[in-house]
Amino acid sequence: MMGDNIILLAVISLFSACQQAYYARLVGRSRMKHKVTPPAVTGPPEFERTFRAQQNCVEIYPIFLVLLWTAGTYFFQEVAAAFGLLYIFARHTYFKGYVASAKDRIPGFYLTLISLFLLLLVALLGITNGLLKTYLDVNVIKKMSHMF
Repeated sequence: MMGDNIILLAVISLFSACQQAYYARLVGRSRMKHKVTPPAVTGPPEFERTFRAQQNCVEIYPIFLVLLWTAGTYFFQEVAAAFGLLYIFARHTYFKGYVASAKDRIPGFYLTLISLFLLLLVALLGITNGLLKTYLDVNVIKKMSHMF
């Protein structure tokens, strides 16, 4: 079946897209609750925090998707998917914390950075291994897996 080798990446991508849609809906609800009509982005502090939390998630989302798919394609999709789940949890922690108060976003922010760093690290490892394998006929990941 087509797509079997990337199914976990697709699942994480869909979960994260649903999360983005949910956050957009929460902004809509906050707009209605606080009577903030588009295109206004200012209003009561609770609305502004909800709006900024959602916008911050949107701003970093393309970076997450590139790292997820690169890591999963060139390293191991299981590892990338696990770090993708960590990212989704981190964004949830960030969003929930930011809506409560600006300072409560910090733990989720740092967890997001950690998850993105881990995805970047495995993406770079995978790409480096791919380059070495293609151009120098050296498979570092295969050699490392034989060590364990």
